[in-house]
Amino acid sequence: MELNTPRLFGIDKSNRDYSIPETWGKNQFNSSFPVSLACYLHSKRMKAVYITADANMEKEVGYKGIDEIFGIDPLAHNTFFAFETSYTPFQKYVIGSIPRNDITIIDLSNDKCVSSYEIKLTALPDNTTCSLSEDRYGSEIVIRPDTIIYLACSFIDLYEGNKNAIREMVGYVSSSINDWTQAKNVLPHVRNICFALREIIKNKNALQSPIILNPVWKTKGKSPHLSDNCLDVFTWSNFGMLNLFMPNLNSEITSISRHTRSVIWLFKMLSDFSINGRFDASRIIDELSYNTKNDKAFATSGIKTNSIMRCEELTKPRITKDEIKNIILGGGQDLLSPERRFDAIIYNSPDLFKEDC
Repeated sequence: MELNTPRLFGIDKSNRDYSIPETWGKNQFNSSFPVSLACYLHSKRMKAVYITADANMEKEVGYKGIDEIFGIDPLAHNTFFAFETSYTPFQKYVIGSIPRNDITIIDLSNDKCVSSYEIKLTALPDNTTCSLSEDRYGSEIVIRPDTIIYLACSFIDLYEGNKNAIREMVGYVSSSINDWTQAKNVLPHVRNICFALREIIKNKNALQSPIILNPVWKTKGKSPHLSDNCLDVFTWSNFGMLNLFMPNLNSEITSISRHTRSVIWLFKMLSDFSINGRFDASRIIDELSYNTKNDKAFATSGIKTNSIMRCEELTKPRITKDEIKNIILGGGQDLLSPERRFDAIIYNSPDLFKEDC
């Protein structure tokens, strides 16, 4: 590849052509850049911040290598990045087609999918935390319904697809609900649903795995200017992300919010699999809407995410704005469409790409 060809660090083989402007559009850049940032982090021998949960569902913040997260060396010649691609190993758990995920990583040496993630490139701080001190900055995280499908599949995978083993965990609750479409019938059982999921977390805690790639980009408060230390990579495990939407069992649950509905979706997918050996994700999401739109599963504000993600890297991300020119290469910044905040900041900051004297 020619040095003056627009490209992103580390993404040498993928289903996107970075030499054409369309690939730098608002939707594609927001998944391509995070993967490149993760590759860059790996090249600097840094690990991603890894958000998990212990056996009691208490949050834990640790570190995990990008090669461990991706399931392959991200800079290896046989690593292929397939954007907007289904993770086919989960297809056997789902009726119909498994949805496409933001990134599926393939080992070209054997043509196997090794990992798959929803990518959340989030601004730090969000509008709920921008007036707080920097150590309390947080990012809003919006989760798609498709990610709940992948979450359910990841739980099933913990049991190697053994529907009887899953039925032992969820059957006693699901058999108590006659009509899942009516909120009044489900609401009295939400607490038991949560307890059943917590038992799975306790029993399979050592086997939790990454599911969301969540790079953050930090600005100076409300301003459109990047902080000097502005970029880092966080990753959520399938158990860790439950802390984003599991209801507080110390409070009375009086209605089905988007967060609670996501818990119900997850549980119903597991319940149906335990009976049929597969689950119809589209039907579950459509029928269990509880009079709320299905455009997203849920959104969690920066106040909540900060309480889970708080660490030195959240306050002071490790990658500086001067390093962006090492990630966006070959003049790629000139092809950006300044339609989103992060794109716009880079597009309107040509000084970031000045070569040091």
